[in-house]
Amino acid sequence: MRTSLSIFFGIFAVMALSNAIVPVLPSYDNGSLIQGAIYSAYFLGAFICTLPAGILSDRYGRVPVIRAGLAISVISGLLLSVLLDPFPVIIIRFIEGVGGGFFVAGSMSYVNSLPDHEKKSGYFMGLLNAGLVAGLVAAGWLAGQTLNPVSGIVVFAGLCLIPATVSFFIYEPRTVTPMQDHDTLTFLVREYRWLWYSSIVLIGITGVVTSLYPKFSGFSPDSVGIWISFMSCATIVAVFLASRLSLPPVITIRWCAVLMLIAVMVSFYSPLGFIMLGILAGFVMIAQMAFLSNVTDHQGIAMGLFSTTSYLGMTLLPIIAAFIAEFYGFFSAFCATALIAVTVSLTIGRCECRQQKR
Repeated sequence: MRTSLSIFFGIFAVMALSNAIVPVLPSYDNGSLIQGAIYSAYFLGAFICTLPAGILSDRYGRVPVIRAGLAISVISGLLLSVLLDPFPVIIIRFIEGVGGGFFVAGSMSYVNSLPDHEKKSGYFMGLLNAGLVAGLVAAGWLAGQTLNPVSGIVVFAGLCLIPATVSFFIYEPRTVTPMQDHDTLTFLVREYRWLWYSSIVLIGITGVVTSLYPKFSGFSPDSVGIWISFMSCATIVAVFLASRLSLPPVITIRWCAVLMLIAVMVSFYSPLGFIMLGILAGFVMIAQMAFLSNVTDHQGIAMGLFSTTSYLGMTLLPIIAAFIAEFYGFFSAFCATALIAVTVSLTIGRCECRQQKR
């Protein structure tokens, strides 16, 4: 019970805290560049540290990594609630991302090592997305009601304190097989390379559409925020459903890649494409985690790589799509994004013979 509270309530609170600053970014600085830096600093910290955190969880156990991630999240949240100067805030956001990366790597490793990992990963990914939505909606509402822009940050930092405290009362026996981290990392990168490619592309596509839509659509910020929330809500429903169907991972990823081509082009003409993308992303994430459950002895490194490639996709693909949109137009950017999704359907099958225990 204590472990479940630390992990499942923890992922909700940590993700909500990570998004609580988004509705109130103008309170820190009016410039788009500084606001973007504050927002992106979190993902940079998470990207840099998820793989090292996964390695540490295999070497020293998952519980210490989970504790560290929750503790860093609480401390950074409290600091964000009292600091308003944008440059210290950027640094604290980076540190918050480090804490989030530690917690995600350790907790995903734990969840994916359980006998009923598909069902539990559905709970985990569902609560992760629920936290993202709650952070956006609740923080914006609280800021308006209290006239205090950091009220949402304070609330979710307080919520993070609950699983952080409980985590110091949980214990997990060491079951990791001794092996050189470098050898394990090399093996996983090489043998599962097309799965990592699918993570970069298919998760990154959701970031592409999200980043292009505000300027492309001409909708008000409120409307754009609602549609982005709908995508996350669709993902929540999808991960719960996919975690109970036990679909074959490779076939699921292949078909989702093909359907993402359609969803991306629908997004060009209608925001209903957001819902389609959310559903497909949910099925993809559960299938990818099910695929990686075969790496029984080194879930820390496997989940660290999974998180790292997901963050990499969310970083690289929006930049590439924005470059194409700037010089060749939005239609070309959407078409290029749709076509890159198809490449996953052509390559993911090469991983099928690699599903072996290590």
